[in-house]
Amino acid sequence: MFESFTAETLARIQFAFTVSFHIIFPAFSIGLASYLAVLNGLWLKTHDKTYLFLFNYWKKIFAVAFGMGVVSGIVMSYQFGTNWSVFSDKTGPVLGPLMAYEVLSAFFLEAGFLGIALFGRERVGDKLHMFAVSMVAFGTLMSATWILSVNSWMQTPAGYSINELGQFVPEDWWQIVFNPSFPYRLVHMVVAAFLTTALVVGAVGALHLLRRKTDVAARRMFSMAMGMLIIAAPLQIVVGDFHGLNTLEHQPAKVMAMEGHYDSHPEGAPLILFGIPNPEQKRIDYAIQIPKVSSLILKHDLNAPLAGLDTIADEDEPPVAIVFWSFRIMISLGFAMLGLAVWSFWRRMRGKLYDDDWLKRAAIVMGPMGFVAVLAGWVTTEVGRQPFTVYGLLRTSDSLAPIAAPAVAVSLIAFIVVYFFVFGAGTYYILRLMNKLPEASGVDMNDGPIRTAEKQIIETIDITHADHKSDGQGDNHGI
Repeated sequence: MFESFTAETLARIQFAFTVSFHIIFPAFSIGLASYLAVLNGLWLKTHDKTYLFLFNYWKKIFAVAFGMGVVSGIVMSYQFGTNWSVFSDKTGPVLGPLMAYEVLSAFFLEAGFLGIALFGRERVGDKLHMFAVSMVAFGTLMSATWILSVNSWMQTPAGYSINELGQFVPEDWWQIVFNPSFPYRLVHMVVAAFLTTALVVGAVGALHLLRRKTDVAARRMFSMAMGMLIIAAPLQIVVGDFHGLNTLEHQPAKVMAMEGHYDSHPEGAPLILFGIPNPEQKRIDYAIQIPKVSSLILKHDLNAPLAGLDTIADEDEPPVAIVFWSFRIMISLGFAMLGLAVWSFWRRMRGKLYDDDWLKRAAIVMGPMGFVAVLAGWVTTEVGRQPFTVYGLLRTSDSLAPIAAPAVAVSLIAFIVVYFFVFGAGTYYILRLMNKLPEASGVDMNDGPIRTAEKQIIETIDITHADHKSDGQGDNHGI
């Protein structure tokens, strides 16, 4: 099946496959951890049990998603040693410590407080439990910070020198961590995670409202999700604009591929809405475009000149078709999210947020679209960086381990089989949890691990209570 592929192509496919599975879980758990912290804080402040119902409902889903994110992330790191050992050797002095900081300062923080957050409310008290929930949320954000710093350095390397062995070595850690694209990528990714979570929560709330319009917990989660959407969707468009301007400054070839600009435009570049990239003829076939609007967006001037891929050597061009389409998928979904947000805001202002069944159906359809947008964004970012792993400095072809194509093919097939089985089962279980009504989770004082002795006591109480109830009924019948 993979006979015609080189070891480099197979290794890239394998990493793309594993990172695509991995990214959807942090994109969800980052936002969901913060949502849980908000729910728990509102429960402690208002003592409205609806917030506690929702906390118990979503914490189970978070636990499963968090676990799958950890497992899928561990697999990715091994590929640095198996398929990309040259990359690891060249960049290890810079990227190795950053990834270690992520484990030490973020992952351990999440893991250390996770058990208390999930099972410790009745054991440690409300204040310490709230602290644990907050630390889990903070840990997920810290994980995103370190990982985005690593990825951003690969996109816009700074604060380094190259030694006699050809390795990147640190010169200024502040410049390495806070490299030129890092702030934009971090905010863009975190807002994307909040959007993804809001869409999922909104879809689940809409599903249960279609089944039972008066469900209080479903109303609450739907309202909160649509409220987050009206904040995060416009914010993401603004952040994306700043991110695009930063990318144009530091990675112009990527922006050229995103825009489909094979040719330079000295007097204003058109915004190509749709078309079919033709890499052989270096043009966009059947292009639907708006004159000069690309210059307006990227340079804030209708007549500003924009360089095209004709200024880039052929061997340094990214794969235009992939970047062109993935970028349009991301942008289209972003405006669809904005449309849903505006629609929900309009219905809320009219006092009919819960009465519009078409809004609920639209929310259900948009439920998974946050994941699709995140994946499309990562494809745009990573494929747009090609043919480099460290932009402009280390080529992907020079980063590969000395490994044969059949060996990579075997491991790729194994990954595909195992991932679809394991993560397919996990995703199915999450969907089963989401399909249950929020009240079904309830407020269970015994929520969490129950020791055998506790279980026996509970069963004894239940049996005694049942016998007493039966005796009481007999007495009533006798009377």
